[in-house]
Amino acid sequence: MSDKNILENLADAAAAKINEGVDRASAAGHNVASKEGSLLDNASDKLHEGADRVSAEVNNTQARSSFEEAKDQISDALKGK
Repeated sequence: MSDKNILENLADAAAAKINEGVDRASAAGHNVASKEGSLLDNASDKLHEGADRVSAEVNNTQARSSFEEAKDQISDALKGK
């Protein structure tokens, strides 16, 4: 269990999902950009796209973890723990 309360965990989950969406949009932008320009620019855009996708997955994992923590806290509260 974390030191955060239910609302803090839910807020963290929501923030992480927003960040995931931003990272996925950025990755899509880099994908589009990688189809135009010089070979070096295209390679750079592909690298940025990959990094954004990894960041999106990290944010997704953080969101799921925070949500599960909040869910466990709610469950414990309902059980009187």
